[in-house]
Amino acid sequence: MPTYNKLIRNKIPQIIKANGKTPTTRILPEDEYIKEICKKTQEELTEYIEATTKPDKLEELSDLLELINALAEHEGTTLEEIDAIRKKKAEERGGFQNRVFLVEVTDN
Repeated sequence: MPTYNKLIRNKIPQIIKANGKTPTTRILPEDEYIKEICKKTQEELTEYIEATTKPDKLEELSDLLELINALAEHEGTTLEEIDAIRKKKAEERGGFQNRVFLVEVTDN
């Protein structure tokens, strides 16, 4: 019997039951939940980096967005508010589309 010890999406236990198996789960306290969200975010980012097809990359990006949404909820905010902050920052400091890579800064 495999042991996972990881955060899963809300409907996964029902899916496991529908496949004739019995999941053992527990509800995490808030501090552990946030720790696991952060671990899951790292896992999904690694999966995005390792994905080789566009559909797989988009799937991983959607997982990352779901996790960012969960973190936003934890902070008492929304993706819309975060996007407004992103846009303001992009206006003030730019985005990353130009692919500028800073090598070093020297004193004049």
